[in-house]
Amino acid sequence: MAAEAQGAKTFVLVHGAWHGGWCWRRVADLLTARGHKVFTPTLTGLGERSHLMSGGIALATHVTDIVNVFQWEDLNDVVLVGHSYAGFVISGVAEQVRKAIASLVFLDAFVPETGQCLLELTAPATREVIEAAKQRGDIAVPARSAEFFKVNEKDRAWVDALCTPHPIATLLDRITLTGAREHVGKKTYIRARDYPNPAFDAAYQGLQSNPAWRVYEVPCGHDVMVDMPERLTEILLEVL
Repeated sequence: MAAEAQGAKTFVLVHGAWHGGWCWRRVADLLTARGHKVFTPTLTGLGERSHLMSGGIALATHVTDIVNVFQWEDLNDVVLVGHSYAGFVISGVAEQVRKAIASLVFLDAFVPETGQCLLELTAPATREVIEAAKQRGDIAVPARSAEFFKVNEKDRAWVDALCTPHPIATLLDRITLTGAREHVGKKTYIRARDYPNPAFDAAYQGLQSNPAWRVYEVPCGHDVMVDMPERLTEILLEVL
């Protein structure tokens, strides 16, 4: 109720690799029911936009996907959330529309530094899958299973049915950052403790001692928006 008293906020929720805007359905419904405005864009080549898959989809394409939501919807004072791979995307978005972002939330996500790419940060098992696709000359990386992401058993079939191959160039492209992310007023990291990932552990542990960040840990698998939508919604309303 406190969030409602402050007035409606705007949330832009960005999904991770292999997913689509569909994965935010439960959280979006909860936020909308509380009077907030919610956008759940699907990145080019994924989900309902999987028919646009091509070898030309780059990390910059996905950054532009989200920047364009800000521009065409004339958004300001936004809570921008990025899950997993989308830590790269929202870091890039902050470079272009920082003044429109009130709060950045990294949800079990990569927090890249300039010059890094996802391939070198991700866990060995996922790195092997990406490397294999690269060696074959594929334009996309096959979806990882819901079981791999430790999604709760009840929802695994649903998640597996909707995940699609992910454009490989976005995972190989190196990001260029100038520090805009650090100038966003509020920054949060949420770690899903039941999903093993060294990069996420390092980000979570490193940011715990940083007074500019708030950190949370949730007892579920990687797809927090699927496993614990109510708890995630509570956190998002706390970090406005």
